[in-house]
Amino acid sequence: MPASPCNRICCLNHSDVCLGCGRTLQEIKDWHTADRTQKLQILQDAQLRLAAKPQFDLKHRAVDPSE
Repeated sequence: MPASPCNRICCLNHSDVCLGCGRTLQEIKDWHTADRTQKLQILQDAQLRLAAKPQFDLKHRAVDPSE
């Protein structure tokens, strides 16, 4: 069975995608019950997310230095 891609950098963005491993919150929750094929698909999807947008379009309000 494929090992979990969790690297203990657990922080979800506004789309519920982990910034550490690239999995969605649902994929993280499903990991322990997923079969080998499902895990391989999750790993592939997570890698594509990480490669496509390393910062996952984090939306932060611009900081005004006068505040």
